[in-house]
This record gives sequence, structure tokens and C-alpha cells, in this order.
Amino acid sequence: MITLYSTEGCHLCEMAFELTQTLNISNQVEVVDIAFDDDLFSRYGVTIPVLNYQGNELNWPFDLEQLQAWLDNNGITHNQ
Repeated sequence: MITLYSTEGCHLCEMAFELTQTLNISNQVEVVDIAFDDDLFSRYGVTIPVLNYQGNELNWPFDLEQLQAWLDNNGITHNQ
């Protein structure tokens, strides 16, 4: 499962999630709202959106090509 660290009302987070939809992996993404966890808020409060898969992170800003490369490097199957 891929984790998308996010928070409500974050337009950049919405853009990141849309990229996962474009690659048909949104069903593999768990959105975690950092606002409800002090540790996550402290870690990601100024860097969201961040994708995490088994400890490998992709920090914003990223585009479709960068997301595809990150997925490939992590062995995650995707389709466009």
C-alpha cells in the first residue's frame, strides 16, 4: 500500500492524488491526514504532499514522469 500524506483543503495534495488516478494506482493509495497526528504533522507539515512506499518517499513537487519513475523504482505496477 502506498501512503499519501495529506491534509484537508490541500490543493497540492489533491493534485498529487489526481496523478495517482491518471496512472490507475489510486486504489493502492491510502490517504493519511497529518492533522490528526502530532508526529506526522511535525514531520510533513511543510512538505505535503508526500508519497511513501515501504520507507521510500517522493516529495512534492513531482510530475507524472517523476511519479512513474518512482513507481518503477519501487516495483509498483501502473498503467496510463
